[in-house]
Amino acid sequence: LGFLVADLARLLRRAFEQRLQGGTLTLAQARTLIHVARQEGVRQIDLADAMELQPITLARLIDQLAEAGLVERRADPADRRAYRVYLLPAAQNELATIEREAATIRARALQGLDATQADATLAALRIMQRNLSGR
Repeated sequence: LGFLVADLARLLRRAFEQRLQGGTLTLAQARTLIHVARQEGVRQIDLADAMELQPITLARLIDQLAEAGLVERRADPADRRAYRVYLLPAAQNELATIEREAATIRARALQGLDATQADATLAALRIMQRNLSGR
């Protein structure tokens, strides 16, 4: 199961990377933008942990996204040493592009499954995710 899931994840990443070629974002930047959208206002250190990245690596990605006008850092009012990351309005266009490309890849990955099979597969994966993440 682990090898199958890891291989599937690798193939999905590769397909997504290919779809993003020629665009404005790298896969790492797109992944970061999605995480910020899901947890807007997240502390930068918590985002690095959630993405399993070194804080310096995430800092560079945030710098790139900020330079592109997609996110901004704001000082954390509860901790002067920390920053929180927020989307800027321009990020919405990029997020829409990411979602469009993800939908194309999702459709390709689920090709050959009927709606019931696709729903059951996704539900089973979510259950396994919850089981292993302790949620």
